[in-house]
Amino acid sequence: MGFSDLMDSVGGLGRFQFINSALLIIPSIIMASHTLMQNFSAAVPDHHCRIPNFTMSNWNITPLALDGQTLLKAFVPHDGKNKPSRCLQFTEPQWHLLFLNQSVANTSGLQTEPCRYGWTYNKKEFNETIVTEWDLVCDLRHLKQMSQTVYMGGILAGAIILGGLSDKFGRRRILIFSYLKLAVSGTCTAFSPSFSVFCILRFVTGMAISGIILNAVSLNLEWIPIKSRTIMGAMNSFSSSTGQIALAGFAYVTRDWRTLQLVISVPIFFFFFYSWWIPESARWLIINKKPDEALKQIRRVARINGHVKEGEAITLEVRISGFTILNFFTMCATSFGFYGLVMDLQRFGVSVFLVQVIFGAIDFPAKALCAFSMMFIGRRVTQAVLLLVPGLLILANAFVPYELQTLRTTLAVLGKGMLGASFTCIYMYTLELYPTVIRQTGMGFGSTMARVGSMTAPMVTMLEDYLYGLPLMVYGTLPVIAGVIAVFLPETLNMPLPETIDYVESPKDKGRRRHIILYVQWIDPCYCRF
Repeated sequence: MGFSDLMDSVGGLGRFQFINSALLIIPSIIMASHTLMQNFSAAVPDHHCRIPNFTMSNWNITPLALDGQTLLKAFVPHDGKNKPSRCLQFTEPQWHLLFLNQSVANTSGLQTEPCRYGWTYNKKEFNETIVTEWDLVCDLRHLKQMSQTVYMGGILAGAIILGGLSDKFGRRRILIFSYLKLAVSGTCTAFSPSFSVFCILRFVTGMAISGIILNAVSLNLEWIPIKSRTIMGAMNSFSSSTGQIALAGFAYVTRDWRTLQLVISVPIFFFFFYSWWIPESARWLIINKKPDEALKQIRRVARINGHVKEGEAITLEVRISGFTILNFFTMCATSFGFYGLVMDLQRFGVSVFLVQVIFGAIDFPAKALCAFSMMFIGRRVTQAVLLLVPGLLILANAFVPYELQTLRTTLAVLGKGMLGASFTCIYMYTLELYPTVIRQTGMGFGSTMARVGSMTAPMVTMLEDYLYGLPLMVYGTLPVIAGVIAVFLPETLNMPLPETIDYVESPKDKGRRRHIILYVQWIDPCYCRF
């Protein structure tokens, strides 16, 4: 009896699967908030050099009743649209500019210098962000991108370290540990005394996020029958989209990065406490020579599903097999294009709260179509389309003038929705391609490639300093290439989850055997049987 048949015998998609899935899916709402919160916690409001404390008599000027905006003209150069410079101030106050029309005032010959007394920020949208608190503007503006790259580096490290540990020590243990780690590090981040401490804690948070995502997905889908796997995988993806919309609401209400950090971190303690109820994967227990514990968990599932007799009839003679591979480049390209779009919402010139909601809402129809496509067309074609089309949309957006904000936003929303749906497909694909014996190691390597993409994405935005649209050209090219590569991946529609590497010796799969063997030798050199 295969494991999928065994699941059908103890209730298939029954009460246990729904409870287990809900407990594992709900935290995904918070996971999305942690990943995308920098759109709000690191938002850059309008700013200009701070005016020093003074009395006009110090410069032998007759006191005048002037508002702050008018007085600012004497200290900070303005552009043709009467907007103050963000990073420069006059070396000496230019009082004569107070009496001139700014549109005709010639300030090109006046000496300027970097802001000497700090900055004044427009706090209309945000009371406090990490940018305003630690002055990450002007010469330090790239530190904003660096903090997000550090966070993605944590996710990468978590994928490498925790992915392998999950295959060795079990999905459940690493998941519980990751919940606790996220709850503590996320809460502590809200009390960061400096930017460096903030980055360190964000790195730790990223590692915890990686451990949760990898293990929650596996613990969910490894208990799901074949026919229900796509739907349940899509539900997990929908929770992430819900989190993107919820994040906009959290940020709109709090308007302060420390409060927002607490709002999305403290609930993790609740997830940590109930995660002790979640059972270990029976597939992992069987593969790791713990059949008695696996049998105990299977009978528990049967009891919850109302199939006690069927559970008691199960013996330890269950054996399962299967194995295949995923090309990591598709994971990297998906993540690269996705985070290139979602991590700088201010570029669209529209309210970041509104854009965040739209970006989250587009995921629902996109992921629903993705789920239907995976069920009726297959994984391979769906994956290829969900990379090629958004890549082309992003490339097209690179040539749209900045003034056409509606068109730019529409193309970006469509591209983001399809790349979000691509994540739904590729995570399902990865789980179905790797055997249980190295599934988390494979997921870890795949997630590592995704983090390489997400770490690189924030840094690419700096290319806009040299050419408008250049970052979008880069963001669009990689998904297009990956879409072509995805055509050559094997199809896994309606196939059981592979359990052991012995499957590659099956005569039914000789066409891919050499490629698989070479890959297994690379991922696990100690597997000497090959």
